[in-house]
Amino acid sequence: MEPMRKPTPEATPSPLAVFRSLPKAELHLHLDGALRPATALELGRERRLPELAGLDLHAVRRRLEAPLPCRDQAELLRAFDLPVAILQDAESLARVARELVLDLAADGIVYAEIRWAPGLHTRRGLSLRDGIAAVVDGVRAGVAAVADVAAVAGVAAPPTDTASAAAADASASARRSDGIPPIAVRLIAVAMRSAELEVSERVARAAVDRLADGLTGFDLAGPEAAFPDVRPHAPAFAIARSGGLGITVHAAEWGGADQVRRALAIDPWRIAHGAPAADDPALMALLRERDITLDVCPTSNWQAGLVPRLALHPLPRLIAAGVPTSLSTDDPTVSAVTLSEEYRRAHDILGLDLPTLAALDRQALRAAFLQHDETLRAALQERLETYLQATAGWQA
Repeated sequence: MEPMRKPTPEATPSPLAVFRSLPKAELHLHLDGALRPATALELGRERRLPELAGLDLHAVRRRLEAPLPCRDQAELLRAFDLPVAILQDAESLARVARELVLDLAADGIVYAEIRWAPGLHTRRGLSLRDGIAAVVDGVRAGVAAVADVAAVAGVAAPPTDTASAAAADASASARRSDGIPPIAVRLIAVAMRSAELEVSERVARAAVDRLADGLTGFDLAGPEAAFPDVRPHAPAFAIARSGGLGITVHAAEWGGADQVRRALAIDPWRIAHGAPAADDPALMALLRERDITLDVCPTSNWQAGLVPRLALHPLPRLIAAGVPTSLSTDDPTVSAVTLSEEYRRAHDILGLDLPTLAALDRQALRAAFLQHDETLRAALQERLETYLQATAGWQA
C-alpha cells in the first residue's frame, strides 16, 4: 500500500464525477442496506406490511437511513428491521438485487461483492435455497441490464468540466477495450452471530451449492457485543472453506482491536471493518504477515460510533502501517453514501491523495473473491491500470 500524502493546495479535490469515473471495486456491501426507498415503499404496500402503514416516501427514507452518528452498533442495526421485513419473498429479493447492480454501475463500480444473510429471509416460508436463487437471478438480470444499456447508449454523456470529462473518457475507453461486461458481481452468503449454529452450517452448505453461479464467499455478521466469539461458528466456516468459498468475517464494530484478534481464530482471508486494529501495532504486523485485507467503511464506522468524527477514522494509520485495506460503503442507503462519495470523503476529510486511493482500489481487486476466475481478475486489473495511466493525478 502506498504511503498517505496530505492534501496540498495543488491537490484540490476533483469533482465527484472524477471519483465516479474511476473503475472501482467494492467488496463490503449489504443487499438489505441498499434498498431504494421508493422500492421499499412499493414492495411494502404491495405486501400490506404493517411496518409501512401510514408512511410516505420521506418517512420510509428516514426509516431506512440510520442516524449519523448512532449511539452504538445496536442502534445502527435497527435500520435493517424494515428491509428484512420487506425482503421475505423471491420476487422482492430478485428485484432489489437487480436494482442494486444498476445503482452500482451508475456509480462507476466495475466489480462488486454483494452480501446478505439468507437465513434472515425465511420468516414467511421462503427456503434458504429459493432465497439464494432469487438473489442470484436478480444479480444476473442486473448485470444483463447494465450490459444492454451500455450497448445501446455507448458511453455516458461526459461531464462539462475538462478534468471530469477526461477522466470519464479514460474510464469509458478502459471499459470498451477489455471485452468483459461493464460490471461483474459476485455474492457472499452471511451467517448471523445470533443464529443457531445449525442454521449457520445450512447457510454454508447452501452457499457452496451455488458456487458455480457466482456465490464465492462466506461471512459472519451481527451483534458483536452480545455474541463476541466467532469460534462457535467454526464448523460453518469449515464447510464453506472446503467447498471453495472465500472466508471473511465482520469484526470490530464493537470491542476494538480485541475483536479483530478474535476473528483471526477462523483464519479469514479478509475482515469486514477491522479499523480499530490501528490501535494495536502487533496486530497490524500480524495482518500484514498473514496478508489479511480489511474492507473498511469509514462513513459506516463513524455512524456506528467507532470514532467521534469522520476526520478521526484510523484508515490513514492503517495505510501508513502497510495493512492491506480496501474502501467500501457497507450500506449505501443506511449510511446515505455512494462509493464515489466515500472516495471523495477519504480524499477531502482523511487526506488521502489520488495515488493512495488508487492503491485501495488495486487492493480490492487483488483481494476479491475471484479465486475461481483469475482471468476476470486480470482483466479487471488491466481495466483499472488503463484508466490510471490515461488519467492525470492517479499515478504516484
